[in-house]
Amino acid sequence: MIENPQSFIVSTECSKATKQHGFRRRLGETDGWAAFQSTTAQGTIWLAAEGPAGPWFLALDHTGVIEELCLAAVAMPGPGRSIYTFETLGQLYGVLSRIYQLASSLPDAPLREFQTKIKELPMTTETERLIVQRIGQDIFRASLIEYWQGRCPMTGIDDLVLLRASHIIPWAKCKNDEQRLDVHNGLLLSALWDVAFDNGFVTFDDSGQPIFSNLLGNAAVKCLSWNSPILLTDKHQQNLEWHRQHVFK
Repeated sequence: MIENPQSFIVSTECSKATKQHGFRRRLGETDGWAAFQSTTAQGTIWLAAEGPAGPWFLALDHTGVIEELCLAAVAMPGPGRSIYTFETLGQLYGVLSRIYQLASSLPDAPLREFQTKIKELPMTTETERLIVQRIGQDIFRASLIEYWQGRCPMTGIDDLVLLRASHIIPWAKCKNDEQRLDVHNGLLLSALWDVAFDNGFVTFDDSGQPIFSNLLGNAAVKCLSWNSPILLTDKHQQNLEWHRQHVFK
């Protein structure tokens, strides 16, 4: 049974945990569940506990975050769409960090930010359209950094100056702004991998394994070192199928 209402210690720990991970707006408490939101990420999260020593409970309502977390939910009464349990606060903290990254990068958070920023901007000339495109690309890059946790999934490089936001389906080929700003239409790659991918000299299969073009020399393939396959969602795979058909050489 969860503590209802929350004791001072449980309430304080819930607020501390969410504040440190981007969900700073406490909305109130219902049946022992404290609700929180963020000004920069979508969705509501709820925290509860059996007592100060745990276990701790987390409820989520963001379908996209739930799908990408791939955690085993528990069956118990509570808010949101899925509920998870954690024996320690440390375990809960580790998950909250990833939840914020996903909630602030998954559709349609980047699209909303883009629409807000360009709402009053003119787009009649080529220069004006390029300015709008640059705004979108900057938002896309920031979203990919959040989604991929600031690290190239192929090499492990985490120096942001060496990382590039690589569209799978190029900006100009996208059907709409939603597709252009979808993090599932992008990979955060180190500079060399980005050039090879963008120019069609490398692509990826559905398991995240790289496929190298026969046009690449042995020296180039050797330089494109990698540590492990990319973890891909179904949406990534769909976009990469397009890349294999229309970009890969």
